[in-house]
Amino acid sequence: MNTPNVEAVKLDELNCWRIRHGQAELLVAQQGAHILSYQVDGQPPLIWLNDKAAFKTGKSIRAGVPVCWPWFGNFERNPQSVQAMRAGKEAAPAHGLVRAMDWELGGIEAEGEALKIEFLLPYPEGGLPGWPHQVDLKLSIRLDAQLHISLTSHNQGAETVTISQALHSYFAVSDVRNVHVEGVNGLSYIETLEDWKTKPQTGDLHFTGETDRIYLDTAPRLSIVDPSWERRIELTATGSRSAVIWNPWIDRAVAFSDMADDGWQRMLCIETANVMGDVVALKPGASHTLGVSIGSTTL
Repeated sequence: MNTPNVEAVKLDELNCWRIRHGQAELLVAQQGAHILSYQVDGQPPLIWLNDKAAFKTGKSIRAGVPVCWPWFGNFERNPQSVQAMRAGKEAAPAHGLVRAMDWELGGIEAEGEALKIEFLLPYPEGGLPGWPHQVDLKLSIRLDAQLHISLTSHNQGAETVTISQALHSYFAVSDVRNVHVEGVNGLSYIETLEDWKTKPQTGDLHFTGETDRIYLDTAPRLSIVDPSWERRIELTATGSRSAVIWNPWIDRAVAFSDMADDGWQRMLCIETANVMGDVVALKPGASHTLGVSIGSTTL
């Protein structure tokens, strides 16, 4: 196999690694174990690297694949079983506690023709702020013909711990107005922009405005069809029965200081998740792995 090329780089305040393996290049930050971009030579990027993203210590990054854990989104919108895990009275940050923490690089090693990169976030003494539970966290990245991402939670404590979580993936698209998502027809979704009403999905999902939907009881396979780039991005999930599909559209994007006013056109989030009724209850000693494999085919 080809010897991987690993280069330590600095993006503003953040330590990162640029990793080449075969025809693929991966950029990942130590903060948040955050995949920033992924691209195969001769193709448009698969994972969107926001050109206005801020790479600041302690600030979550709006790009790539943020890790949302041990809760997803607005804390108060999480099921009571997830909310009951918190002990602190301070405000709970959106999307959990680990996006802005430094993870440990566990190793980069070959596995046959593939390359495996591993990050660890061991249980800190006293627990995470306002979250006193002994759960180790590991993010594994595998590069072969696809990009495989898996997040494993291992409960080292003596009590059951309930979490919600997501791999908040930003996918690069030619223009979100011209793509659609396959695999959602017939599903129910929660329309967060209309008082969290549950609605049925008919047909593929096309985009004509701000979108923020939680799809329930999803099948493992979803696809982004992008005719302009003549490709289909295929997502295969494991350990998940829910997905969040999001695009901020015009007004929301203008309000973001870390996104170009027209940045919404070039990205689409499909977040492999465990949310709402799909939350994870980890018994003492138990582990759970949330994963997604990402590849593309030509239309």
